[in-house]
Amino acid sequence: MALEDYERHLDSLSSELSSGSVVSERSALAPFNGEEEKLHYIPIRILGRGAFGEATLYRRTEDNSLVVWKEVDLNSLSEKERRDVMNEISILSILEHNNIIAYFNHFMDKNTLLIELEYCNGGNLYDKIIQQKGKLFSEEVVIWYLYQITSAVAHIHKAGILHRDIKTLNIFLTKTDLIKLGDYGLAKKLDSEFSMAETCVGTPYYMSPELCQGTKYNFKSDIWAMGCVLFELLTLTRTFDATNPLNLCVKIVQGNWTMELNSDVYSSALVKLVYECLDQDPAKRPTTEQILDQPFIFSCRQELDERVCQLNSAMKRPKLSTVSESPVAVVTQRSRDVYFWGGGKFTPQKLDTFKGGSSAQYVCAGESHFAVVSVEKELYTWANVQGGAKMVGQLGHGDQASYRQPKKVEKLIGKAIRHVACGADFTACVTDEDQMYMFGSDYYGCIGVEGELGMEILEPVLLEFFEERPVRQVSCGDNHVVVLTQNGDIYSWGCGEYGRLGLECEDDFNSPMQVEVPKGAAISSVSCSSDGTFFLTETGKVLACGNNEFNKLGLNQGISGIKNHPGKGIPYITTLTLVKQLSRFKIRVIAPGKAHTAAIDERGRLITFGCNKYGQLGVKDFKKHQGVQVLVGPFGGKIVTKVSCGDGFTIAATEDSQIFAWGNAGNGRLGMPADKGFGSEVCPAMPRPIFGSLHHVPDLSCRGWHTIIIMEKVLNSKTIRSNSSGLSIGKYELEDAEVIPMPDNSETSTPDQLASFSESVTLPYEELKELKAAAAAVSTKKGLSVKQSTVHDFQFILLIK
Repeated sequence: MALEDYERHLDSLSSELSSGSVVSERSALAPFNGEEEKLHYIPIRILGRGAFGEATLYRRTEDNSLVVWKEVDLNSLSEKERRDVMNEISILSILEHNNIIAYFNHFMDKNTLLIELEYCNGGNLYDKIIQQKGKLFSEEVVIWYLYQITSAVAHIHKAGILHRDIKTLNIFLTKTDLIKLGDYGLAKKLDSEFSMAETCVGTPYYMSPELCQGTKYNFKSDIWAMGCVLFELLTLTRTFDATNPLNLCVKIVQGNWTMELNSDVYSSALVKLVYECLDQDPAKRPTTEQILDQPFIFSCRQELDERVCQLNSAMKRPKLSTVSESPVAVVTQRSRDVYFWGGGKFTPQKLDTFKGGSSAQYVCAGESHFAVVSVEKELYTWANVQGGAKMVGQLGHGDQASYRQPKKVEKLIGKAIRHVACGADFTACVTDEDQMYMFGSDYYGCIGVEGELGMEILEPVLLEFFEERPVRQVSCGDNHVVVLTQNGDIYSWGCGEYGRLGLECEDDFNSPMQVEVPKGAAISSVSCSSDGTFFLTETGKVLACGNNEFNKLGLNQGISGIKNHPGKGIPYITTLTLVKQLSRFKIRVIAPGKAHTAAIDERGRLITFGCNKYGQLGVKDFKKHQGVQVLVGPFGGKIVTKVSCGDGFTIAATEDSQIFAWGNAGNGRLGMPADKGFGSEVCPAMPRPIFGSLHHVPDLSCRGWHTIIIMEKVLNSKTIRSNSSGLSIGKYELEDAEVIPMPDNSETSTPDQLASFSESVTLPYEELKELKAAAAAVSTKKGLSVKQSTVHDFQFILLIK
């Protein structure tokens, strides 16, 4: 890129930082120019506060991904601090690597700069070390972390960038132990590997001797900081520690470590590397490439790299803005609540557990329990039975107690749960790594471990069968399980009565068995009814197997031209069979209940079939209907977005934020009290709206008598647009740095998703004048030279605790 291009970018960025933006507040979203990219965000919670402002977690509604916005109040910044902010944006915009926090976008909201970054849901390395509680990491884990940190630093060094603030607080993790190096506010670009920087910045605990002494430094200063981090990984203790910055500087310059490394626990090669990284002479410290060439890393480097790529590919990434688009952020304040009803509860019960970072993303109802996945991908379960009935492990809490309030499944803490499914008395969940855990009753073999762990599995167990078969989705019937893998294979196990497993028999199986899929059918999702299974293809066709009582699988063939003629009935079927009654539709959602089924086609039309004893088909009567019914009535002209079926009732949500219920109202199934006409003696056969105000429904699940639902209500929204003539950050240079060509052998990696934020504050060096004097005194004793530098050139970032 030409020098004038860099200068033009910096001019526009400077203009943007100083001039503010156009911001409008409104109750409804207004139309925008078709060339603008509208990105919708919902704030979740504040992650922390730092030197320049707050960091807030947001959910992007387009893809349900989580991102971090670093909110910088420009009015409160000095000119130098503004340059630091510009510096971070520019640095992030040119760095694309699997182990580096990804930059997605930036916006201006009046005098607040909003930088959109990747979110890491596993905290940071500092917290990870504390959580060890004195238990040393295995050498395998240390090498895994070291490889990722070194890869990230190698990438920024190849780009000519010196990080200058590598520390455990700036090394972030996902729940899958993927490392992301972040916080580039202090980074600086050098014109070559031999160039030297002069400004004294960084965190004191990780400062190199040359930084402490005020002499020039280069990339080897980052290697020193990496050595400090590696020391902490091996000892769970800081490399250097002192009661004040003066003593700390003295210890760093003298090489006075807090403790010696234990070579009995770790290999001599790993210990030797720490000594080399912490060599007082920068020239003797290894480069990042030399670290990666260490035999204990090089021998497994390909395997480590493949693991990093696999973990990154499993994460959901927000879409990056293209250069030609001007980003438009629509920030919406919404209330998001979880309600449940049924089982004797006639009115919806609000759950206060799911707020902020614990707000619900997905819900699932079982016969005796509920499960919720939060936006931070943690799993909660609790019982929905009356009378304190004993559980059989379906809650996964390690006991048989029937917890009446949502409780986090502690055994899965640290795992990023993205999907959950409930059976009658067991639970299955899938992680971001596409691995599957199960717990609960194994009476029919539903846990899939061949009965080796007993009849009641009280805590989640990993299904080793799927470690080499990544799971895309799982669905559970009352007593069977069906899994769709990432490569399109189908596996089923559990109770085989009526052929619900699709294995051409009615046998039970206590371990996963592969299901033969008709040639040419690419399955996109699976949905289990109580005793049957639906398979939705990528073309919108539906296959089914299992119990077809009441034609709830839609397999019966009526006689053309004669309304409701029974025709040929199919009681059950053991192989995957095309549901011909749905062939004229392109189905995108299939929702089976106990005795009836609902589906949504690509046009948002609602289709029902099966038993209509309680009017659950929603066609104004209680008659038998052999074919499928397209609901018009209240749904005429509406687009149905969500639907779920229980035992004799149906709940549906529409795009215009209405929720409808119909069918058997007994035991509170429809969420309305008896005095509202929904009592146990009344079965409305016509869909009726419930909840007086309008609510958007992100997810909904019915099972047996129970319903659980997530409801959002828009409170207000704000549109943020940059007024910088379509500015979009590309590969740009930094202020006060020379332009250098990118190395020819530099690797280009895919940018990834997710970030975090550390609490720190910038303190001027004037408050630490004595530190420089102490460093000079130490250097004089050791015969070292000290560069004279003006006080304002020095700055420390001190951790607030």
